[in-house]
Amino acid sequence: MQRDGARARDLEARLAAVRKRIATAAEAAGRTAPELIVVTKYFPSSDVRILADLGVRDVGENRDQEAAAKAAELDDLALTWHFIGQLQTNKAKSVVRYAHSVHSVDRATLVAALGKAVAAEQERRAGAGLGARDDLECFLQFTLDAAATSGGRGGALPGEAGALAEGVAATAGLRLAGVMAVAPIGTPPAAAFERLLRIADSVRAVDPSATAVSAGMSGDLEEAVAAGATHLRIGSDVLGPRPAVG
Repeated sequence: MQRDGARARDLEARLAAVRKRIATAAEAAGRTAPELIVVTKYFPSSDVRILADLGVRDVGENRDQEAAAKAAELDDLALTWHFIGQLQTNKAKSVVRYAHSVHSVDRATLVAALGKAVAAEQERRAGAGLGARDDLECFLQFTLDAAATSGGRGGALPGEAGALAEGVAATAGLRLAGVMAVAPIGTPPAAAFERLLRIADSVRAVDPSATAVSAGMSGDLEEAVAAGATHLRIGSDVLGPRPAVG
């Protein structure tokens, strides 16, 4: 299929600008650059294919139905799929078929569902003569809203970090990767990410290898890099305005 030349040039320029921002922020912080996950929700598979041609290997998606379809369509590419949206337990079985990691693990019921889904996926693959999948990397998502009294849609409460981490660490087929959060609106990102790093300490107390920090989006990637983020989730600054969806 012929590539859309104008779209390819647009994505190349946007991606280069984001990579430059990340490199500049990392240099200012005196550290290596974190991993870039390009969030492609609502954008077509053709855009993902262009990005792959430009060297992107890590792709983030928020909705299972869209992510599963893209992963199947782009099976010929060496992509690592990160599920970063809120995840219903009944979608766990689908997500573990394509996702390398889930960045939104925020409750014990989801931990149990993911563990059960990975076990079922290993059985399916063995029955089909396929190789086993790697353990599913789990980022624990936390709310950074200091006024929050319940985790709700935005992640678990900081006080739940230890128990949630222990739950993942004790579940076969899951690997505790680290923490994830979104800086709340109206809060300076640097202050929010400082809270996340304190939560990360509680998670590493359970598993010292859980050093990953998924933080930072288009508007606050510099603050996230300065705070020590290992993974950045960038969508609009790479892909542009979100397309109209029905």
